[in-house]
Amino acid sequence: MPWFPVKKVRKQIKLLLLLLLLTCAAWLTYVHLSLVRQGRALRQRLGYGRDGEKLSGVTEGRGVRAALSTHRAEDSSESREEEQVPEGRDPNLPFPAGARKPPPLNLTRQVPPWWEEYKGQANLHVFEDWCGGAVGHLRRNLHFPLFPHTRTTVKKLAVSPKWKNYGLRIFGFIHPARDGDVQFSVASDDNSEFWLSPDESPAGAQLVAYVGKTGSEWTAPGEFTKFSSQVSKPKRLMASRRYYFELLHKQDDRGSDHVEVGWRAFLPGLKFEVIGSAYISLYTDESSLKMDHVAHVPQSPASHVGGHLPQEEPRADMLRPDPRDTFFLTPRVEPSSLENVLEPCAYAPTYVVKDFPIARYQGLQFVYLSFVYPNDHTRLTHMETENKCFYRESPLYLERFGFYKYMKMDKEEGEEDEEDDVQRRAFLFLNPDDLLDDEDEGELLDSLEPTEASPLRGGRLPSATAPTPPSPRRSRALSWAARPPPLLLGRAPRPRAAPAPPKVYVTRVRPGPRAPLRALAPLGPRSPPRPPFPGVFLRPRPIPRMQLRAPPRPPRPPGRRTGRPQATQPRTPARAQATRGSREGQARVPALAAPTAGLNSSSEAQPVTSFLSLSQVSGPQLPGEDEQEEEEEADEDGAPGAEDSDEAVGPPRGRWREDAIDWQRTFSVGAVDFELLRSDWNDLRCNVSGNLQLPEAEAVDVVAQYMERLNARHGGRFALLRIVNVEKRRDSARGSRFLLELELQERGGGRRRLSEYVFLRLPGAHAGDGDADAYAEPDARSPEPAPAAPTRPDGRPELCRPLHLAWRQDVMVHFIVPVKNQARWVAQFLADMAALHARTGDSHFSVILVDFESEDMDVERALHAAHLPRYQYLRRTGNFERSAGLQAGVDAVEDASSIVFLCDLHIHFPPNILDGIRKHCVEGKLAFAPVVMRLGCGSSPGDPHGYWEVNGFGLFGIYKSDFDRVGGMNTEEFRDQWGGEDWELLDRVLQAGLEVERLRLRNFYHHYHSKRGMWGTHSRKGSRGGGP
Repeated sequence: MPWFPVKKVRKQIKLLLLLLLLTCAAWLTYVHLSLVRQGRALRQRLGYGRDGEKLSGVTEGRGVRAALSTHRAEDSSESREEEQVPEGRDPNLPFPAGARKPPPLNLTRQVPPWWEEYKGQANLHVFEDWCGGAVGHLRRNLHFPLFPHTRTTVKKLAVSPKWKNYGLRIFGFIHPARDGDVQFSVASDDNSEFWLSPDESPAGAQLVAYVGKTGSEWTAPGEFTKFSSQVSKPKRLMASRRYYFELLHKQDDRGSDHVEVGWRAFLPGLKFEVIGSAYISLYTDESSLKMDHVAHVPQSPASHVGGHLPQEEPRADMLRPDPRDTFFLTPRVEPSSLENVLEPCAYAPTYVVKDFPIARYQGLQFVYLSFVYPNDHTRLTHMETENKCFYRESPLYLERFGFYKYMKMDKEEGEEDEEDDVQRRAFLFLNPDDLLDDEDEGELLDSLEPTEASPLRGGRLPSATAPTPPSPRRSRALSWAARPPPLLLGRAPRPRAAPAPPKVYVTRVRPGPRAPLRALAPLGPRSPPRPPFPGVFLRPRPIPRMQLRAPPRPPRPPGRRTGRPQATQPRTPARAQATRGSREGQARVPALAAPTAGLNSSSEAQPVTSFLSLSQVSGPQLPGEDEQEEEEEADEDGAPGAEDSDEAVGPPRGRWREDAIDWQRTFSVGAVDFELLRSDWNDLRCNVSGNLQLPEAEAVDVVAQYMERLNARHGGRFALLRIVNVEKRRDSARGSRFLLELELQERGGGRRRLSEYVFLRLPGAHAGDGDADAYAEPDARSPEPAPAAPTRPDGRPELCRPLHLAWRQDVMVHFIVPVKNQARWVAQFLADMAALHARTGDSHFSVILVDFESEDMDVERALHAAHLPRYQYLRRTGNFERSAGLQAGVDAVEDASSIVFLCDLHIHFPPNILDGIRKHCVEGKLAFAPVVMRLGCGSSPGDPHGYWEVNGFGLFGIYKSDFDRVGGMNTEEFRDQWGGEDWELLDRVLQAGLEVERLRLRNFYHHYHSKRGMWGTHSRKGSRGGGP
């Protein structure tokens, strides 16, 4: 063993440690200098806050904390604002408090081989027909970033396709011309983002410049310095290396679309120049790849930011958790335990139209809706800002009057009882018999005094000259007391030479004969003609507010407006009727007066303006308004006017006054249930209303009856935990069919699911019972007549078990989808079906794809690669034919006792879709046509905006035996077209004696998609695109 000086080392240990530290420092200095020459530097990524606490991230301009996700060395001149945000995190939106972290992303870290011939171009991916102007909207696209609509290339980083509602993703490599510091800038309309990696790896891409975050920001072409965020900090680049870049751009339906990236050396006075073809190259060559080949598509932080952002509050009530969504996972009660609970009874509803001749497409009128309890929140309440069709009022009425007719304003002290009737009539349309005709108005108005107030103000007459009021009038809608009719007084608009604005005519029905009031005074030769229908039009022009009630005031000397203009003879202006009274639509009963002496006997009778054009929501009488009224009277007393002075004079004299607001106004309101106004007819008018709501008392009563019979049969073995779902189909002649879904607790066992059809038969409804078996197949008919359902001694209906109306839980469901050149949608559909199988564990379903020679992907290979329990691939030649494709898929099904579901490719399925199809399809009895929610442009299942497709029956579930019995699809008539084949099939299904169950399903969506390039169509410049 060699000799080692242990004693000397112990004595000089301090010197040795010092030498070691100096050696390490020298080595680190050498490494740092070497990296600086290569454009990189060692950098300590730690910062300290104002209070000395350690920070792990930085704050961007919008106050969003962005943690560092990469530890690569970079130039020390880079600012913290450009440092990388967390993977999967949207820089625009922070995580909510307590939210879980997004799942890790599959970023691309290994770069494919690069060749010299890639220079001069960059990869371009186009995502068409997607609304919104922010890059965040592009990231919410279902197919971003792997499945674009088009794959192509560009020769420079300046693109303007002159299109709308699209998104672009341009990526590749940048090759600097020389070493040095470079600044980048991006300009676009609308938003855009430019990401750059410190090397060739997409995983290290960092946001260096952007235009806007909300979609409202934009720049002009070449405007590189409009926003501070457009210009990046200096970046040290080397000519011997290539750098991965990614440019994202989103354009809405407005503006001049463009996006360009410029760069310049970091020197004073230099301008930005667009990066040309000499400095860019492809990431990879995609010209020979099909659309379903996505392994080469780079996945960077730019393409995944915000993709998994959780939300604190659902944007729609339908997104909230509901027991229906997962109730299918609960074990079902054995059917044998439910056989003898209820007495059997025949089931033959009267609304079935078996062998009834119906016209083409008339089957829509014979489809009825079902009632649902409890509320499944399928009503699109978040869409009623744009569409209020759920309410029965017309849009014109709601725009003009709103919902004030449901409110009763609280009275003030001193108000009379008659104001209640006047208030209702100020907001509600009267019975046609209560509207005056032209002659009646003329007779009444002959005794009324016109005023010189605004055209919508009526005149007030002195009470000293008031004549006897007219006789009372009776009607079948309203009963008027023996007092002057409470009409709103005013002057009809003067006839204009120009065309009148659009009007809404209110029909007037002449009432029965009644005593005439007064002969209508003749018009002068130069008097303006009366309007043909005075006061019965709603005029869209602004209408001044009218005072509808006022306390009695001392009369003023009245004046009469003559039928002929008198330019030299001044008239005594009448005091305006408009006193500041109640502003809730309450009208004062006008006083009637006879003409006073000294006035022209040929005075023109001013027609009464209908309350429809005068009902304005005004404020109540406020303190101090009497003084304003006196000021108004003073102005009117000193301003004599002529007949046409209303439009000729300028602004009124006196100071300008604002409308008074009563912040202390209160009102009374009763509970309003608009669901009671709906019927079970298939409402084709409103596409935002949800399923019909079943009253709670009715649902609870039926469940109580069933649980009483169930426990009587099994000795209290089951206890009701909750009512999950009750569906009712009403038949007013014979009874109602119910689907009961109850969660039960079995004694000595666990929780069980009960899902059975029952029938609540009306007492005495025996007619037609023998026809029940006529609707069933010959082999399914009962050998003996079904016993009649017993009735209670008190005459109330009793539950029974409908014959031949039991659904099967394990029946096979076949999804049949025809496809052609829809690679991105086929991949999404197969992924959704695989996820459905993984989540439910249900293996009793199959996917049948009918391929019409797709060229953008290998459909058969994709089907084999999907994790599906069963599938079939059928290949057909020729043009796409939906009817023929569906029929071919049904013919491939061998089991006639299985369900075929005619499906579409662009569907998002809820987890309980299989259970919903099975429950509502009964062989020989029921077919199922669920209503799908069609998402709007830019909308997604997480943020659903759209409407229910109430007219569409393309998604249809039916047993194969019933499908064959009705004749299948009409392949002859709908050979070269689609659209209408679902209605034609519906007609034949109804004529075969089947019921069609129509329900809106929660979380059942039809994705918004582009129709460009579908089914083999090509654009005029097809050579420019690389795919459909």
